[in-house]
Amino acid sequence: MNVIVVGGGVAGLASAIALRRLGVEVAVYEAYAEPAGRVGSFLSIASNGQRVLRALGVLEQVRGAGIDVPRQRMWSGSGKLLGDIPRGRLGGDDLHSVTLMRGALVETLRAEAVAAGAHVVTGERLVDAVATDTGVRAVFASGRTAEASLLIGADGIHSVTRALLDPHAPVPAYAGLYSVSGVSEGVPVEPGVFHMTFARNGAFLHLAAPDGRVWWSAQVASPDRPDLDRADDAWLAHLAGLYRHERVPAAVLAATVDLHRPSLTHTLDPVTVRHNDRIVLLGDADHPVGAGQGASMALEDALVLARSLGTRTSVPAALSAYDAARSERVARMARAAAGNRDSKTAGPLGRWARDLVMPLGIRYFYERATAWLYTYDCGELPAAARRG
Repeated sequence: MNVIVVGGGVAGLASAIALRRLGVEVAVYEAYAEPAGRVGSFLSIASNGQRVLRALGVLEQVRGAGIDVPRQRMWSGSGKLLGDIPRGRLGGDDLHSVTLMRGALVETLRAEAVAAGAHVVTGERLVDAVATDTGVRAVFASGRTAEASLLIGADGIHSVTRALLDPHAPVPAYAGLYSVSGVSEGVPVEPGVFHMTFARNGAFLHLAAPDGRVWWSAQVASPDRPDLDRADDAWLAHLAGLYRHERVPAAVLAATVDLHRPSLTHTLDPVTVRHNDRIVLLGDADHPVGAGQGASMALEDALVLARSLGTRTSVPAALSAYDAARSERVARMARAAAGNRDSKTAGPLGRWARDLVMPLGIRYFYERATAWLYTYDCGELPAAARRG
């Protein structure tokens, strides 16, 4: 068997690693020449995602590139503590959440994929996928073609593969939320704690990074799409105005020394055609979830798909098994992500109700409400694959 992976992000590279562990020939085609340099700010990997990394043999490499973050504290805009919980895990789980720059995660996974024998090709954008007698032929914008037993569409929320698989597939829509992230210096922040402030204009995230720096992200609620091309000084002035009422976010913003490229948050209606006999969607191409679970869900997808391919007698049977294994969990995660997004775009009445109810909900229901998410384990690759 040989496989084409379209997309060199988290989902695509993790699937390449998993498939190489099975001895499958893998070629990853990435549209951008330098993918690690354009993939944004920081992200977190929760305990469920780290179990996948452990099964793939790359957990220590990824953790070494990031920051151990055992706790999360949630604050109201007035500075009231709403909750103090384990970050991305249940209380008894020793797999602490790890936060790292997305580029560092991509670089780590890419290096491991190449070391495992995957062929990575950059600067190639998929434009068509045609069925053949034995599989599928990928056609790229350069005129290059490649044939394989299976094509994995891991090309993100603006997936070309999704549209090729189903011309009537949903398209992303602006979710009324955009993010601007950056790095600050000289602001004292307790290490090992992920802070989330529910401000009047959207959530503000920050945590202590190495060398005394602070990583931050402003997730701004706005019904109108912003001009993403405004200058850094204009962005900082804009954010300073939006968060002027929240003391800690305002102080972090004022100490900014580096600004990352702003990005829009999108929603995607449920994808009804996730695969045919030779093409399958992975990660954000199928289910952009956010809520701190985007990378972890992509990692889960990669391992479950590899397990299905390693234990089924045909590619079509494996893809059907993969879909059956992932559908319910992905749908549940999408509902949770929608609730998370709504909490960041709440109006005055919604913010008042959230600040009133959240402390009680966290105190009495947090562990029970999140056990389905954080205790999930995809399992291991087949024993023969692990020996490879």
